[in-house]
Amino acid sequence: MEEKKTFEDVVSLARHLRAPGGCPWDREQTLESLRAYVLEEAYEVIQALELGDTDELVEELGDFLFQVVFISQIASEEGKFNIDDVTARLHDKLVRRHPHVFGEKKAKDAAEALKSWNAEKLKEKNGKNVSLGEIPRAMPSLMRAQRVGEKAARAGFDWSGTSSVLAKVKEELLELEREIEAGSKDRSQEEWGDLAFSIVSLARHLGIDAETSSHGAIEKFIERFSSLEDRVRAGGKEISALSIEQMEEIWEEIKGP
Repeated sequence: MEEKKTFEDVVSLARHLRAPGGCPWDREQTLESLRAYVLEEAYEVIQALELGDTDELVEELGDFLFQVVFISQIASEEGKFNIDDVTARLHDKLVRRHPHVFGEKKAKDAAEALKSWNAEKLKEKNGKNVSLGEIPRAMPSLMRAQRVGEKAARAGFDWSGTSSVLAKVKEELLELEREIEAGSKDRSQEEWGDLAFSIVSLARHLGIDAETSSHGAIEKFIERFSSLEDRVRAGGKEISALSIEQMEEIWEEIKGP
């Protein structure tokens, strides 16, 4: 049986691919050119998780790990840092932010553990709150909105409860309706954004992950629409030939009770 390769083997491989005589494409890559690949690989990991495909998850985690190794190799060549710096800092940070595991004080539940983690994180910032602007702009919008809300809430800036957020959602919806009626596209766009942010805040108060939930809704719509198309074609027609009323009738049947 062939001996399994280790993390060090992958690091050596990245070094070889970048060396003279290595891969021409790999040798041309820069820290800037790899940004899109990091994002792409992260999404592929998420998809494998959602599908529950263990073999695919192993594959995609490997691809994602290689991005970390490969970026570290390029940084090493530029004299900035190497993969050992990355793993050392990660290890130290994980130990430091888990005083409830590696220290005397224990956490009785997940909520208390998270509170402990955030307290240690705040210490690292010398007692200063993390700027909301530090939340990556490249994040999907719903995820970013939820993270912004979480950080603001930790500073004490938040609604008092779910009912207050729900009232805000209704208020923003009314404001959007007014701008639509007024025919103001710019104002409608602004109010739509406010409504979306308030809905994400409602999800946060309900303990719902907005990004995951909306992704699930999209997948459900795709599945139902595909079923609609299949039913129409099975009847010897094309969906474009149906009226909206006919489509809605089939749609309700697909949704079920």
